[in-house]
Amino acid sequence: MPYFPNLRTVADVVGFHAARQPDTTAITCSGRSLTYAALHRESTRVAAALGAAGLRPGARVAYLGMESEHYYEILFGAAKSAMVLVPVNWRLTAGEVDHILRDSGTELLFVDRGQAELAEKISADLPRLRAVVELDSEYAAWKAACPDEPPALAATEDDPIVQLYTSGTTGLPKGVVLAHRSFFAIRDALAGAGLHWIDWRPGDRSLIGIPGFHVGGVWWAMQGFAAGVTNVAMPRFDSTAALRLIREVGITTLCVVPSMLRLLLAEPGVGEADFRTVRKIVYGGSPIAETLLREAIAVCGADFAQIYGLTETGNTAICLPPADHVPGGSRLRAAGRPYPGVRVKIIDADGAEVPAGTVGEVCLHTPARMLEYWANPAATAATLVDGWVHTGDAGHVDEDGYLFISDRIKDMVIVAGEKIFPAEIENALAKHPAVAEAAVIGVPDDRFGEAVCAFVALRPHHTAGPRDLVLFLKDHLASFKIPARFEFIDAMPRNPSGKILRRALRDRFWRDRDRRVN
Repeated sequence: MPYFPNLRTVADVVGFHAARQPDTTAITCSGRSLTYAALHRESTRVAAALGAAGLRPGARVAYLGMESEHYYEILFGAAKSAMVLVPVNWRLTAGEVDHILRDSGTELLFVDRGQAELAEKISADLPRLRAVVELDSEYAAWKAACPDEPPALAATEDDPIVQLYTSGTTGLPKGVVLAHRSFFAIRDALAGAGLHWIDWRPGDRSLIGIPGFHVGGVWWAMQGFAAGVTNVAMPRFDSTAALRLIREVGITTLCVVPSMLRLLLAEPGVGEADFRTVRKIVYGGSPIAETLLREAIAVCGADFAQIYGLTETGNTAICLPPADHVPGGSRLRAAGRPYPGVRVKIIDADGAEVPAGTVGEVCLHTPARMLEYWANPAATAATLVDGWVHTGDAGHVDEDGYLFISDRIKDMVIVAGEKIFPAEIENALAKHPAVAEAAVIGVPDDRFGEAVCAFVALRPHHTAGPRDLVLFLKDHLASFKIPARFEFIDAMPRNPSGKILRRALRDRFWRDRDRRVN
């Protein structure tokens, strides 16, 4: 399988493949394509133009727009000029974008046509911003005047390359600074151990399903580029368009979040023939219902690999490999086991490690971990302790070393002293034939402190009421875990990464209280 150990930094990648296979398509998006030779040339011009604009190594360069080949030109250009790319979620409000650009100290901003008006509103008040380059009208001329000779700069694998902002479900987003090594450490570990959990083959065509402002998207794209395969990007994920690309381009491998997988499988007339070229589907980013996973395995006929990690761990640190995706097997409920060189431990509230089978906070030690939260030493010290990333997730490790995630620790509900993890209830509800999706939260209760409340979205043309669900759950859950109330909604509120915004569900129950625990 393609593995090139001499590639140690993002800056190494396109030049190497431009010399090795110049005419191979590196990236295609909306019918436009760049070969590796062209991507190398254009990203070098970007690097030269960044220097000509007066930016120096370490400067922050932001991208605010949908996915395109330009995004990857700028990513590789930033790497070649030893600068740091700050991808910005284009769905954010003006205030949220302003926070990211101000916090990062962005000096140059690239925007697409759809974001130009927003950029104009906020750019005048950003003290470090030198210029805004509009991708559709100005970008080509901006870089064309610069040579395609690479700058005389050499980044190391420990230098920063991207600064990704967390989704901000609690407070203002924090800038997670990742080094070049974050995109190569897991690849190297798998290759060194001879494992094919996430592998590449000559001629692979990879669909980048997750947006590049998310660690999963930029990490997945970099794996494909490093392997020298063809990468297929979409301006934004659309299940109809994605299914068409899978069929027409002959996609062989893709990376998605569970909500994307659900949408693909819900396309009219979808079947095994649509996935005939697909050999591997990598998924992660949020928990997946067992029912959805079983359906995907049956329909897609591909190998599946689940990945688990955080932006702070440089994306994936845990993997459930294809061999463990056995319908009916107990390991389908697991997040997976650590990659070679990655360690996991579970700690209690006092920081002491707990034995196998005991639920506590999941901590991960990985060579791909973040450098820091940008300009936030207190938050860095709280999350990154002696090289261990404290994830804020609750889970346990079994006797075989497999990690099982219960939920976010902050999402835990305590009813009359009993600790309840919402994911367990959500998985049980998902087994009901009328339930499309469920999200569980804790709400104030004068008698028991908190009560379990389930938000439920029903499948089209199905009906179910609270009594139906309670009767169903009695066969699946202990009585104290069964929700005391149900709220039926059309769809779950989500952030752009596909994660359910529990805060949005909680707000009306807790907004008049000075604490969000009871």
